[in-house]
Amino acid sequence: MRGGRPQRFNNNRGKFNRYNKSTPKVTDYSKYINKAVTEVEEAPYVPEHTFAEFGFNDRLVDTLKHRRLSAPTPIQDQSIPLAMQGLDVIGLANTGTGKTAAFLLPIIHKIASDNTAASVLILTPTRELAQQIDGKFRHFASGQHRRSVLLVGGMNIAKQISELRFGPQVIIGTPGRVMDLIQRRVLRLQQVQTFVLDEADRMCDMGFVRDIRAIEEELPKDRQTLCFSATMTDDVSKIVKEFMHEPVTVSLAKNQTGKHIEQDVVKVADKGEKLSKLTEILSDDEFEKVIIFGETKFGVQRLADKLSSMDIPSAAIHGNKSQAQRTRALDSFKKGRTKVLVATDVAARGIDVAGVSHVINYDLPKEYSDYIHRIGRTGRAGRSGKALTFIVE
Repeated sequence: MRGGRPQRFNNNRGKFNRYNKSTPKVTDYSKYINKAVTEVEEAPYVPEHTFAEFGFNDRLVDTLKHRRLSAPTPIQDQSIPLAMQGLDVIGLANTGTGKTAAFLLPIIHKIASDNTAASVLILTPTRELAQQIDGKFRHFASGQHRRSVLLVGGMNIAKQISELRFGPQVIIGTPGRVMDLIQRRVLRLQQVQTFVLDEADRMCDMGFVRDIRAIEEELPKDRQTLCFSATMTDDVSKIVKEFMHEPVTVSLAKNQTGKHIEQDVVKVADKGEKLSKLTEILSDDEFEKVIIFGETKFGVQRLADKLSSMDIPSAAIHGNKSQAQRTRALDSFKKGRTKVLVATDVAARGIDVAGVSHVINYDLPKEYSDYIHRIGRTGRAGRSGKALTFIVE
């Protein structure tokens, strides 16, 4: 219990108990149920450094002071000193723990007096995550006249080609679009001094391994490589062995199974009851910021439109949306203008939104690994989280 409020999913007298009257003791859906969540109070992390002690240039130190940042997160505290020494670093930590700043701040310091074009390449799995990284780069590099370019699909490639001609120091992109521009011979990576793989496990899960390997072949062997991931999968392990030179590992990842997230199922008889139960659930004040996962692009859009028509502010993210539409939907959700974000699995990859109170699996995921990824959108950065999965019987 947090803040004195009852945990409604666990209380036999609670509102949601009636949804599960017919649940047998053991079912195929037991893996979607985790009611006995005990919150463990952890001792607060005491960083060994302040940002001022990392050896950043004065302009970057001033920027961090202006942003009122003094104490680094654990992944920043432990990986930044290694990156500043020029070492190859493997950073294993959950999304939402400050990994982006852990690699951006050493990069900004490194290129402060270097005008070499394309000296940094950052690969990330999705357009949304690439945009977030680019925004944070501009945020931290404010006033230092360093240029970045965003190379992602779903946006005007001619504009991206034009921006490359201005010689940006930092390239932030998704593997598919970066590979496309290499093949068009408008992107050359012979000057790259720092190569970053962000959310490496997600890139591998999404089938980018071949593109990542092809891109790496275009890079100089004498470079620094930083790999950040939530998990060390077999594919990530292979890439690390191939790409990195005597890497130092900082491992802070935890709770990758979703065991810290309260989970339950909602059983319904048909699609009609499914929608009525969903709207009933969303009317509860406890559901403050909700991500709903659906199976198809069409279904996701239709559900978001239906909820909006019922005075439940909702937005949709799926593959048929333009990048501008996806950006607006995500921004509206982050700022609380919409209560609900309805998304497909692929579109939600890499989305990092603080304060998501609930995840609802309106449609069942195809793989259990997708389920773990979905519910991982809540319960981030040490917060509690809850997930519901609809079952049609």
